Amino acid sequence: MNSNSVSLSTGCGSGGGGCACSTGAVSATAAATAAGIAPTSAPQEVPTARINGIALHPEGHRPLEEELRERAYAELLRQRAVSQGLLAPQGGDLAPEPGEAERQVLEAMVDAEVHSPEPHEDECLRYYQAHTAELTVGQALHVRHILFAVTPGINVQALAVHAEKALLELTHKDTPPARFAQLAGELSNCPTSAQGGDLGWISPDDCAPELAKELFHQSHHKGTIGIHPMLVHSRFGFHIVEVLERRAGTVPAYADVQERIARQLAMQSRGRALHQYMSLLAGEAELEHITLDAAGSPLVQ
Repeated sequence: MNSNSVSLSTGCGSGGGGCACSTGAVSATAAATAAGIAPTSAPQEVPTARINGIALHPEGHRPLEEELRERAYAELLRQRAVSQGLLAPQGGDLAPEPGEAERQVLEAMVDAEVHSPEPHEDECLRYYQAHTAELTVGQALHVRHILFAVTPGINVQALAVHAEKALLELTHKDTPPARFAQLAGELSNCPTSAQGGDLGWISPDDCAPELAKELFHQSHHKGTIGIHPMLVHSRFGFHIVEVLERRAGTVPAYADVQERIARQLAMQSRGRALHQYMSLLAGEAELEHITLDAAGSPLVQ
């Protein structure tokens, strides 16, 4: 029931430096190790997740949490459709996999029961006025960075202290400009370290979302040149970033983006309505060994 898909960048920037920071991705096991949580080799009992007594998976074969939640939402919808007489009851105590015909029934039921208002003109205009940084086109930055990558087994707190120490040195008024490239060559875990950390020219679409938000979409950093005053955190680790040059870009006229804004706001409204609907279904159900957002208000029949 995820109505929105998100495209994730595979590196912190795809400029001339050829960054490949995706090699610093951290697994859940690595994060636990970094936090000092030792894995255990003892066999663990696998609880069976159930909704109103119906098992979401075969006993002893619990799927990963994301897949389990998807199964749970599908089962909540199936049971809702059965209660409405739209689907026949299913024999057995294991949740069935919906076929194409069942999926169409569930989609039609959701469309009939979930209503979200279309955005008004004033809402679209307010969004336009509040999000000019995100709507700007043609903006780009020439940046260099030093990446302190979070890798399996690393002490994250110690790594952050190490990165902060380097940032403090680089922001000292007596530090020579050449020191940034020198430290990038010595410390950065990004392949751009060979070029003094130079990423070249990047746009918001070239960055991991965390970097794009910090470097392009924060109004208090708009137009600034120089070393970013704080470490920038991303999925790859900690970054010291210096903006060398800026292309400001232009904000399109409201008339040119009004339709796009309306679609985006409508999608957000639909997403909130779907989340509330599923929360209400979860709130009415008996959940065993699974946690879902649940609301207590009854659905309107």
